[in-house]
Amino acid sequence: MENINWFPGHMKKTRDLLRDNLKLVDVVIEILDSRIPISSKNPEIDKIIDGKAKVVVLNKLDLSDPAKTEQWKKYFKNNGSRAIFLDSIKGVGIDALISECRLAASEKMSQLASRGRNERAIRVMIVGIPNVGKSSLINKLSGKKSAKVGNRPGVTRGKQWVKLKGDLEMLDTPGILWPKFEDQSVALNLAFTGAIKDEVLDSETVALRLIEKLSLIEPEKLKTRFALEELGETPLETMDAIGKKRGCIISKSEIDYERVAGIILHEFRSAKIGRITLETPDDLQKVEKD
Repeated sequence: MENINWFPGHMKKTRDLLRDNLKLVDVVIEILDSRIPISSKNPEIDKIIDGKAKVVVLNKLDLSDPAKTEQWKKYFKNNGSRAIFLDSIKGVGIDALISECRLAASEKMSQLASRGRNERAIRVMIVGIPNVGKSSLINKLSGKKSAKVGNRPGVTRGKQWVKLKGDLEMLDTPGILWPKFEDQSVALNLAFTGAIKDEVLDSETVALRLIEKLSLIEPEKLKTRFALEELGETPLETMDAIGKKRGCIISKSEIDYERVAGIILHEFRSAKIGRITLETPDDLQKVEKD
């Protein structure tokens, strides 16, 4: 796969919007994908918020590996980070997030009170790359369908203030990516999870690389889901075997790779292959060394 550079004009505008409106909020909520906590973190966010109180949310808890999630919980706790793990669809972790936001803003609220300012709602901003569940989170926090939600990156547009329960107000911003992927494994992880639109990349190549990744970290789940006795000697052989199992045949023995790729990517993203986390804290240590 050729190197991926990703910085459309609307994402630059979003970055500028985030920076311009930062002064309006008390707490920044940075939402990550719990399957790829490293790859789904925008390295520009910390630079932009510049010391503003922050709460980290690791979403899609229902899709990630429970054992590896525990590793990430321990990592964030040991590093003193405010981190909440949640499933924004079912609402798991929502109450904890609200409490954490209030705690993060307590110093700011005390300062306002000491100046004789009237009590007001705590203002929060949610930031993160596309397709990590921002709109679903806002809907769950507000108790109503207040944001347009879709399963495609980039559905949320513009700026909106949303009143939340617990005397919170949230400023939502579209997802933003960074100008260049220094590490192509990051680009692949974003492609695997759908943060980068399938139309932008060759889905067959992405699926092949996903097979390669899963063959290393979750071979049994891959074999079980697609009823394979053994994986192929190469990712392509495994892809061929999956195609035959699922009847993705064009003519005679020719595989319909586009159809197979769609099946593999869909079943990974929906956790039908299993609850899989692609990154662990050990991977973060490798990144820091590099």
